[in-house]
Amino acid sequence: MPHPLAPYAADPALSRGRLHAEPGGETRGPRDAFQRDRDRIIHSIAFRRLRHKTQVFVAPGGDHFRVRLTHSLEVAQIGRTIARALGLNEDLTEALCLAHDFGHPPFGHSGEEALSEAIADAGGFDHNAHTLRILTRLESPYPRWEGLNLSWEMLEGLAKHNGPIGAPPWALAEVDAAFPLDLDRWPSLEAQVAAVADDIAYDNHDIDDGLRAGLIDLDEIVALPLVAPGWATARARYPDLAPERLVPELIREQIGRMVNDVLAETRRRIAEAGAGSVEAVRAAGRALAGFSAAMAAEEREFTRFMYARLYHHPAQRAAGEKARRVIAGLTAAYRADPALLPAGWRDRLPEAEPARARHIADFIAGMTDRYAIARYREIVGPIDLGTEG
Repeated sequence: MPHPLAPYAADPALSRGRLHAEPGGETRGPRDAFQRDRDRIIHSIAFRRLRHKTQVFVAPGGDHFRVRLTHSLEVAQIGRTIARALGLNEDLTEALCLAHDFGHPPFGHSGEEALSEAIADAGGFDHNAHTLRILTRLESPYPRWEGLNLSWEMLEGLAKHNGPIGAPPWALAEVDAAFPLDLDRWPSLEAQVAAVADDIAYDNHDIDDGLRAGLIDLDEIVALPLVAPGWATARARYPDLAPERLVPELIREQIGRMVNDVLAETRRRIAEAGAGSVEAVRAAGRALAGFSAAMAAEEREFTRFMYARLYHHPAQRAAGEKARRVIAGLTAAYRADPALLPAGWRDRLPEAEPARARHIADFIAGMTDRYAIARYREIVGPIDLGTEG
């Protein structure tokens, strides 16, 4: 039996609709608007490509490291847990969590920086804006329109899950011009929950992956204020286990502690704001879902540690530099000789700039890590990222 929605939840029966009307008689199965959004995400090509896209480690050699797909599934699990406890719409929350990383090019943030620099003369590249471009234009399985024709609430949540946008990048501005998303207001609580679930997932699972790779030290990580309480609990519960055997228990304890903090703080903010509807949430002028001040301070300190010890580790920097070389080399090659593009992409290549460069960037952004490496070796030259398995 579905759980009743809180008054501040997004209600599919009150959706603002889709850009292209879909007559009710064409609905396949007993699904509401947000359930259909979720299913369109799961069945999309962009979703399948996430299995071979970098999360933290570029083209990892081991099978046990996270990639964008497994990360997105973990975010969705945390997001649904929070949504259910708060009486939010679980289907919309899940769909937002599953789609939030669609716009990432190969090689994560290193790839994004390189691609944005390579098409700076065409407005650059932004992964969040590209997510909207994929969903409204590039992924087109329907015969009558471009894109997946998702609900307004879905597009709004993806555009603004980190808050209002004053100066949207060109790709997001194009979407907003066709289907205005109220970019100057806060999004639904479902979108806000998806954003904080993302933080909880990567904070904790990057510990696991960083330890597995040998790039961070367990004694140092468990001394951090964000991690120390969960470690103390795990040690007290299983005093005879070796420290490395306690890491999964630490991660579980840590996720639970952070989720409980978000629930308590979000309920407090909702009550303080008197938010009795989803429109009141959008008009609140601030985020209503998030960590408490104490937890947020601990999380910021943890993030600084992870940047210093993991994300900016010399091994990570070296792999990132090679990844940037792949993206820059591919972009330069395709811009210099568009005949190198696959036939379908070549046939649709616009004549004029900036659309021409953006089209090439669309093709490169859709690549998986391994496909980008293969194409670079084919049309540019040899490269060894040192991590492939």
